[in-house]
Amino acid sequence: MSATTFTTLVSRWYQENARDLPWRGPDVSPWAILVSEVMLQQTPVVRVVPAWQAWLARWPEPAALAADTPAEAIRMWGRLGYPRRAVRLRECAVAIVQRHGGRVPDRLDQLLALPGIGTYTARAVAAFAYGQRHPVVDTNVRRVVARAVTGEPDAGPVTRPADLVATEELLPAEPAAAALASAAFMELGAVVCTARAPRCDRCPVESVCAWRASGQPAPTGPTRRPQRYAGTDRQVRGLLLGVLREATGPVPRQRLDQVWADDVQRSRALAALVQDGLVEPVDDSSFRLTGDTPLPTP
Repeated sequence: MSATTFTTLVSRWYQENARDLPWRGPDVSPWAILVSEVMLQQTPVVRVVPAWQAWLARWPEPAALAADTPAEAIRMWGRLGYPRRAVRLRECAVAIVQRHGGRVPDRLDQLLALPGIGTYTARAVAAFAYGQRHPVVDTNVRRVVARAVTGEPDAGPVTRPADLVATEELLPAEPAAAALASAAFMELGAVVCTARAPRCDRCPVESVCAWRASGQPAPTGPTRRPQRYAGTDRQVRGLLLGVLREATGPVPRQRLDQVWADDVQRSRALAALVQDGLVEPVDDSSFRLTGDTPLPTP
């Protein structure tokens, strides 16, 4: 199978079958696309859509978020999970204002230099916001390329430089077509070439897929188990953060002590929130969200 055939088939399928997601609209700003990419990390689309809409309604430009407090970003993040992303997104907005006059930069090196913006997100913004030719490689894309091109059942747990090279070789030379192809590869992996139950009968490259031709061999490595949540420090952090998020002022330690019975685990979770920059002590006996504005004195 040639790279041209593969990319043409997937891009054509995408144009006819892509989900109607709000950040894919023709008039969506680079800032809105950047926000969507940060929110979509390890979070299902169905949960991101309303959060993204609410976020952009409040902070339609980086300058608006940069002028607000980290505490408000954490509150607005709600229960999307991994709330450190909210703080980093605000730090990113501050950097955009200070370094780029409030405009999301279009150069890859400048995007990579922003706080909290890694290899994937920088290339995604460059491609989807500015129509540039960059390999945009996430788990879904790596799986599609591994199966369809090399015949492997998966591509391993982490993105390697070789994954970027392999994906870039599939992109058309013309930047706009390459950006479309990048979105198409990702969509195919998200809705058809899934990890557990691939829908090969609906795949546009089924007839030329190397994995399909080789009999769809199963992965040979260890099975990746779903992460447990109940009873973990992550759950305790979420419970503590929920109390602080809903508070209108500093929260006494005694109130936080009611969240979780295990003193050692609760203290460890609270310390982690402080270390991550999500929570700060007000004094020896109370805490608040980082940067929370004190209530005015009556």
